[in-house]
Amino acid sequence: QVQLVESGGGLVQAGGSLRLSCAASGRSFSSYGMGWFRQAPGKEREFVAAISRTGGTTYYVDSVKGRFTISRDNAKTTVYLQMNSLKPEDTAVYYCAADFYPGSYPRSAENEYDYWGQGTQVTVSS
Repeated sequence: QVQLVESGGGLVQAGGSLRLSCAASGRSFSSYGMGWFRQAPGKEREFVAAISRTGGTTYYVDSVKGRFTISRDNAKTTVYLQMNSLKPEDTAVYYCAADFYPGSYPRSAENEYDYWGQGTQVTVSS
């Protein structure tokens, strides 16, 4: 079992930055690929970014490439999402998720993730 707790959300103006954190507890953190997803009002949850177990490989949805950076600190059992140049369309509840998967490449499909946090709200004003 893995527990995930997100933090760092809030209200920011367009062009600003936020850093989300997701603290994990439970089974060995380094056994999990980690991902960030988001859900905007009235829309389905979508993939944002993922990182492999070692942190050596990352993967992003096209809409955030060059603006968002996912990273992890296995010693602190925490994954981060640095979000720069935020846009109003980035407004959503952001969720972190853990994927118990032995492969080296992070995955993007929601149904492949085993554990989820409760989410943190990010609101970007224009």
